[in-house]
Amino acid sequence: MPNPASVSSTRSDGISLGRRLFSMTWPMLAGVVALMSFQLADSVFIGMLGTAPLAAMGFTMPVNQLMIGVQIGTGIAATALISRSIGAGNTDYARRLSTLVLMTGSGLMGVLALAVFFLKQPILQALGASAELFPHTDSYWLPWLISSWSHAFLYFGNSLCRAHGNTRLPGLVMVATSLLNIVLDPLFIFILGWGLPGAALATTVSCAIGSAIIFSRVFRHRWLAFDLRQLEIRRALASVATISLPAMLSQLMPGMAALLATRIVASFGATAIAAWALGTRLETFSIVIILALTMSMPPMLGRMLGARDLTQVHKLIWLAVRFILVLQAVIALFWLLIRPLMVGLVAPEAATASYLSSYMLIVPISYSMLGVCILLVSSCNALGMPLRAVMISMIRLFACYLPCVATGAWLGGMTGLYLGVLCGNSIAGLLAWLLYRRGFARLKRDFAAAAQ
Repeated sequence: MPNPASVSSTRSDGISLGRRLFSMTWPMLAGVVALMSFQLADSVFIGMLGTAPLAAMGFTMPVNQLMIGVQIGTGIAATALISRSIGAGNTDYARRLSTLVLMTGSGLMGVLALAVFFLKQPILQALGASAELFPHTDSYWLPWLISSWSHAFLYFGNSLCRAHGNTRLPGLVMVATSLLNIVLDPLFIFILGWGLPGAALATTVSCAIGSAIIFSRVFRHRWLAFDLRQLEIRRALASVATISLPAMLSQLMPGMAALLATRIVASFGATAIAAWALGTRLETFSIVIILALTMSMPPMLGRMLGARDLTQVHKLIWLAVRFILVLQAVIALFWLLIRPLMVGLVAPEAATASYLSSYMLIVPISYSMLGVCILLVSSCNALGMPLRAVMISMIRLFACYLPCVATGAWLGGMTGLYLGVLCGNSIAGLLAWLLYRRGFARLKRDFAAAAQ
């Protein structure tokens, strides 16, 4: 029979862990909710311009996911390595490493944006874009790429703050920039008459102001040191690459899968693409708390790992998984209840509304298992198991998601495609948990062997 004192201690420890997770997550949650809100607002305003501009925006989304994969991979490495250095008391190394990551990440994103710009036409043709959309994509592509780079620069600043244990400021800045973006959208799109490019320009201006706020705090606390002569740059870059490259790969794979899925959806026409773009935005909005957890949990896991406290590590992950399963079930029910109102608000045409209505009926059921996959990929990266994270992402997307989507589209059109998304995400969630448990068991054995 368990000792009552031990049970009480375990419960209080769980409560303490939950409170710590909440205190780290809620500022990021507020920021991510605001960020998703402005993306949804973008879709609403662009939808007012018509189906063609909305479809043109839809074709940038899979490419944008690829770029965000590079951005997030760099941010994961920065957060993990800088937080470990701070935990070890090596603040000088942390400052120089922060500078190196910021310079490398910003330069890499700039090169990637240029490459995408010059490969615009082949990319659009590969995605199946029709010629009637080219006038819209021609005017939108460059402003959108500039906005993507500005967003990446802001993200790197947020990563530096999170690595130092400050999640409040990044959350507040995300809220402020999102609200500013929502205000600027109608001004740039309609009042100034810039149309579709105005949405991207509104994002650029908002992110520039947000970066000014973030980096004023970074410089005030002297979290950067530009004298890199005492830093072994090759070794530092190697340590960053060890985490960032697998993390980038696990983040890039959703973008690659999105490219292929978009190609399948494009075969059903512009209205299907428009509905898919709206549905993807709703999906991102639905998993907003999961995204906040992936930002707040890695610093906590990194410090627990540094303290060799694997018991707390597993408790934290299991607490987050249970929370996700319950929360996403509630969110799926919410979308089901407000489906008529939401479809009427954001869908510009009847055909698009029909596709979106089916999407909202079927796909949100799978968000619980999708959330488990996303959380476990982030957790494995934070625990020094980047290859395990890549494996989870690869199996989810290429062994579960895409085969189910393609089979569903072949058998049942767009409704079948949505059912394929549901099946693929559900199977992937179960496999992700099994892979995490095996990786965690190996980590425990490694720690036990090192202690002997």
